Amino acid sequence: MKYLSSLVAFVVVVCAVVAPRVEAHCQIPCGIYGDATRFELMREHVTTIEKSMTEVVRLGKLKQPNDNQVVRWVSNKESHADALAEIVTSYFMAQRVKPVAATATAAHKKYVTELSLLHRLLVLSMKSKQTTDVAVCAELRTAIDSFEVSYMGKASHGH
Repeated sequence: MKYLSSLVAFVVVVCAVVAPRVEAHCQIPCGIYGDATRFELMREHVTTIEKSMTEVVRLGKLKQPNDNQVVRWVSNKESHADALAEIVTSYFMAQRVKPVAATATAAHKKYVTELSLLHRLLVLSMKSKQTTDVAVCAELRTAIDSFEVSYMGKASHGH
């Protein structure tokens, strides 16, 4: 019996150590997460990416740049680009934008448009990791606005 309780304790510890990371969204139709909030979050990520780019450039121009601060801003920029890509893929592509038969002409055209816009957002989020050119952020905002108009069926808020 003593060995059994030790084995159980060992299994509990091993499971806790190797357990997968739990994400905030479980990809089930729970109805908790709102589409409008996702658009706000995407815009917030773009603003943070842009701020990070600006700081990296500013710090890089100093006579004695603080390398630690530069690394922190680059890391921040990349984590927000990844978070943006996560919303695009895990929320919209995996759950919200549903395939439509090619025979349903108008609905299929909308589906293809939205997939193209989501792909554009993924590519731009990747590009934002490769550069400090804030023009990429302007392109991200335009792509988010275009996707929102197609997906929500209304004009962008203009954030």
